Amino acid sequence: MKVDQITIEGFKSIKKSKIGLNNLNVLIGANGAGKTNFISFFKMLNEIYNQNLKLYTAKSGGASNVLYFGRKQTEVIKTSVIFGPNSYRFSLEATDEDEFVFNNESVTYHDQMYPVPLQNQLGAGHKETNLFKISKSFSNRTVIADYVISALKHWKVYHFHDTSVSAGMKISCDINDNEVLKADASNLAAYLYMLKETQFNYYEHILNTVQLIAPFIKDFVLEPLKLNRNLIRLKWIHKDDSNAIFDITQLSDGTLRTICLITLLLQPNMPSTIIIDEPELGLHPYAITLLSSLFKSVSKKQQLIVSTQSVPLIDNLEPEDIIVVDYYDKQSHFTRLSEEKLGDWLTEYSLGELWVKNVLGGKPRW
Repeated sequence: MKVDQITIEGFKSIKKSKIGLNNLNVLIGANGAGKTNFISFFKMLNEIYNQNLKLYTAKSGGASNVLYFGRKQTEVIKTSVIFGPNSYRFSLEATDEDEFVFNNESVTYHDQMYPVPLQNQLGAGHKETNLFKISKSFSNRTVIADYVISALKHWKVYHFHDTSVSAGMKISCDINDNEVLKADASNLAAYLYMLKETQFNYYEHILNTVQLIAPFIKDFVLEPLKLNRNLIRLKWIHKDDSNAIFDITQLSDGTLRTICLITLLLQPNMPSTIIIDEPELGLHPYAITLLSSLFKSVSKKQQLIVSTQSVPLIDNLEPEDIIVVDYYDKQSHFTRLSEEKLGDWLTEYSLGELWVKNVLGGKPRW
């Protein structure tokens, strides 16, 4: 299920915002405006689903670092996520140990058959979500909780920034770890191997698209390691010499990130909502143009939430695809553009030019 509307209160730079979401949502704004904080909220949802809220909080530096201006000003995070006839609501309260506990958690179902929404309270005082406990009961609460669990599972945040020598995508991985592409693409080789063996049309489409930005790649070499058949490592063949096989470490970071993004966006079983923070990092301008085309194509069926600083990327989008993030009055503000409001500006300038000229907002404020 795709997210229709999300309300966030008390989270990092977001004091209180209600944000409507379309199929394609590209956030632009100055550094520190709150784009990454919005993406980070979905990371927290991912960790709530994985029952790792305590670990997420610790890695974030404690509850005080997650709350809007810290515990002295904010003690509770409140949120409401609406998707179709369902919603998931919760509030998190900071403890003396600088952790979080749920002081409210609920799921709701509402449509024409139920003029009075079916709301199920999931309790308070727990440190990890109670969704899975409710899912094991036998009532209408089970059905609603299962829908919420399924939705949370498919709101995935992807981050391909780490291309260091020790990055998962650059080392050997378990060949059987291929059910889904991981959020950091650490199983990229295993996933491409699975596609090549079982869904070759998808693999071929991915390869052909990769060749648009890396024409020197003839094909990927996807084989189990000779000394350990349970492991696989990504290699590639140079188009000018079929005997020239190169390791994944011999690709530029930008090329590797582009391969990850293309695999993500052209895979057969995509999450309902894909969230990406600054995908343009290290990419060639042509690759960014290709990426924007993929965004538009994929968003016809899936939901995309993307944070970017790239002028070329937004040049290829429509105004309604863009959410401008501004920071003023000590908080982040989110405003969706519209062609109607921009009017004659669009006859003279591209969206990227209007952003640079500060017509759209999303620039540093003093």
